Amino acid sequence: MTRKLWVSGLLTAIILTCGCTDQMQGNGKLERNAVNSDSNTVKLETSMGDIVIELDRQAAPVTTANFLEYAGEGFYDGTIFHRVIPSFMIQGGGHTVKMEKKKTRDPIVNEAKNGLSNKRGTIAMARQNDPDSATCQFFINHADNTPLDYVENARPGYTVFGKVLEGMDVVDAIAAVKTTTRNGMDDVPVEPVIIKSATIIPE
Repeated sequence: MTRKLWVSGLLTAIILTCGCTDQMQGNGKLERNAVNSDSNTVKLETSMGDIVIELDRQAAPVTTANFLEYAGEGFYDGTIFHRVIPSFMIQGGGHTVKMEKKKTRDPIVNEAKNGLSNKRGTIAMARQNDPDSATCQFFINHADNTPLDYVENARPGYTVFGKVLEGMDVVDAIAAVKTTTRNGMDDVPVEPVIIKSATIIPE
């Protein structure tokens, strides 16, 4: 579930992966090589319109490779945005329309210390309390969420690995949908917002 804490007037948040992460193996930190694709662009075709995302391979190489692997194998096809909080973020990539959790690969290392900020329109990885626990789920920032950024000796942060090139109007529309509580989870859209496909766009 999402926990929001007000600290010194600033909204800080713990964005959890709702059990999407499998049992960790070894030290639980996976550094994958980039997939066999030079593209840094992915189109999310959703039930409410298309969102085109530009990934930052240089700033977040492990996270970008991870996202491209999931997208390339069709993992995200048929998943939903299962948590929607206006003026905060829309989160998806780990649950089916029936709210079933998808099996994932091992977690990846946190790359939040990369100079990128959780500003409106950026895409970042959801994770559990362990900074190195991100797997499949991601979120698109609907507002400037700098309290989610890395701060040395204070916050491990949430890894930003790209930004929306086209379709912020779609993000805005998704953020405005009516939500409810389902399967013990808050902020779930009443009408499922489906990711029909995640397509890597050739350079």
